[in-house]
Amino acid sequence: MKHVRLHMIFQWVFFMPIILPLCIIYGALRGAVQMVERVVNQMMADVTTDSVDKHTQHSFDNPTY
Repeated sequence: MKHVRLHMIFQWVFFMPIILPLCIIYGALRGAVQMVERVVNQMMADVTTDSVDKHTQHSFDNPTY
C-alpha cells in the first residue's frame, strides 16, 4: 500500500489557487504575444513582397481599377 504524504497534499491545496491563475494568465499573455508576432510577420510579408502578376497590382497606370 502506498504511503500518503499529508504534507505534500497540504502544499498542493495551499499553492494551487496561487499557481493555477498565474499559469492561465501567463499562457493567455504568451498566446496573445505570439499571435501578434504572427500577424505582424504576415503583414510585413504581404506589404514588402514584390507583385509577380502585374494585372493584380493596384496603381493609377492600370485602367482596370
